[in-house]
Amino acid sequence: MIKADLTGALSFAGDFAPVLDEAKQTLARLLAGSAGVDGTGWLKLPEQMSAVVPAVMSAAQRICADSQVLVVIGIGGSYLGARAAIDFIQSVHYNALKKNTPDVYFVGNNLSGEHLEQVIALIGNRDFSVNYISKSGSTLEPASAFRVFKKRLTDKYGSKGAASRIYVTTDAEKGKLRALTDREGYTSFVIPDDVGGRYSVLTPVGLLPAAVADIDIAAMLDGARDIMENGQDEAARYAALRQALYRAGRKIELLVGFEPSLVSTGEWWKQLFGESEGKNGLGIFPASAQFTTDLHSLGQYIQDGERTLFETFVSAEVPRGTITVIADEALEDGLAPLAGESFSKLNDAARQGTKQAHIDGGVPVIELRLPSYTAYDFGMLVQFFELSCGVSALMTGVNPFDQPGVEAYKKNLYAILGLQK
Repeated sequence: MIKADLTGALSFAGDFAPVLDEAKQTLARLLAGSAGVDGTGWLKLPEQMSAVVPAVMSAAQRICADSQVLVVIGIGGSYLGARAAIDFIQSVHYNALKKNTPDVYFVGNNLSGEHLEQVIALIGNRDFSVNYISKSGSTLEPASAFRVFKKRLTDKYGSKGAASRIYVTTDAEKGKLRALTDREGYTSFVIPDDVGGRYSVLTPVGLLPAAVADIDIAAMLDGARDIMENGQDEAARYAALRQALYRAGRKIELLVGFEPSLVSTGEWWKQLFGESEGKNGLGIFPASAQFTTDLHSLGQYIQDGERTLFETFVSAEVPRGTITVIADEALEDGLAPLAGESFSKLNDAARQGTKQAHIDGGVPVIELRLPSYTAYDFGMLVQFFELSCGVSALMTGVNPFDQPGVEAYKKNLYAILGLQK
């Protein structure tokens, strides 16, 4: 289970007890469906998606059998969760490793022609399939990328062969992509109506790419179910302390991991909290960092800059990696006493030392401790953050499940390009 250590932040939060009571009451309303908001279907995903696992696994096995590459086309919640899962559970170097599963490339999350060209070059002459993820099928970034890869599939395999290699994750009934999918006979999976993109990691949006990367998606769902059954109090405590710090003037939260495998999780987390809370001139600004790397860039500001931020550390009790410091008497670098010690021990010492230094410098530090870095743990972390985010946003006084501000740039962009939105 995830353990939320609040001791490094409570002294900065004022009277915490009434805020915690408010968080628990808000959580109860959210779970009971009486919070006055739509879009809460993600609460049921750990149970509901178990029925979808066999179909997802079947599709993943077909992709693995006939493709050396899977191209995932999507933006925002349509790709961040899957990328986070692969990096967290497998490796940030997944595509570079020798393995029996396809490389997974993510496109359609920007408008860079260079990026598309580079992915095409990386694919080369290898066999590939496409997973196009979009509720509407008309969002510019993924829709334009899909045109590129649909043509490449058709040129390589013919129309029928291309159709057999296109896997679509979209709305059950409506939208341009649903109409195209039904017309062309693509294999498809459904994004539930009451689940927004940033809450969709545990739907086929995240499950299919994860399964292709040989991730145990059933274990991911089991971890999420564990949070719903045993981790609600911890999620409410985290949400409450975030709100107490926000009300005390802490406007920025920095999510910190001490492993590179957590960088993409930070990217998903930023969308989850930023798009859920940042409305009506309100909300904590979500940022992320990777320590110790960023201690040599952001570290000075965190230690001595304006006191408007707080940190949430994410780490695991059981680390990965067994490499140790090498003994070499010829090196006069002062590290001789560390010979034989694991890098994991060094990293944990850095975590402890950084936490204390930042608290001493006036930065509140919340710490979330996972058991390990498995599929089960990732599922727990996803559900934990989603639950905390829903509660925290409701306490802020905004709807956690809409995103009206996202459309502003789209209207201008479409107008400049002469397109109808």
